[in-house]
Amino acid sequence: MRLTTLTLALFPMTAFAAGEESFTPPTPSETTTVCDAGLIWDLATETCMDPADSSNDDSARMNDVRELAYEGYLQAALNVLDTLDDPSDTMALTYYGFTHRKAGRTDLGMTYYKAALQADPDNVLARSYMGQGFAEAGDMVLAQAELTEIRMRGGRGTWAEWSLRQAISTGTGYSY
Repeated sequence: MRLTTLTLALFPMTAFAAGEESFTPPTPSETTTVCDAGLIWDLATETCMDPADSSNDDSARMNDVRELAYEGYLQAALNVLDTLDDPSDTMALTYYGFTHRKAGRTDLGMTYYKAALQADPDNVLARSYMGQGFAEAGDMVLAQAELTEIRMRGGRGTWAEWSLRQAISTGTGYSY
């Protein structure tokens, strides 16, 4: 335990932010390396199957959502989100927002981010993705406001803060 704490203190780029987001893209799993489009790797049966038929829990499904979204399989990520036991969970709402924004449905994405933040104003990942959307749209005032909120809500030094800071600098958001 002490080694982990020391490692995170010395190498914050390896730390995890809210929602198990990290500074690195998701590691490809069988969902994107073995399964056909639209299918996910079921951990119990070790086979590819339709997300609606999978026995994976919400945590495993959210890992699939993140991986699929990163790989650009946005509709597949949305299909997995639709199978969650609790699609109103703030992280689910955050990823609904993310996938819709990345698919070009920015207004719908922002609606989901707002719902996530209404349920949990301290959801720094939703704030980061919302801010990245503002930065991509050229609204640096609103992007900077989200960065300030992230910092005020304990998100200083997290991936959420770092990625939004980068988006403000470059005008480009991240895909994970």
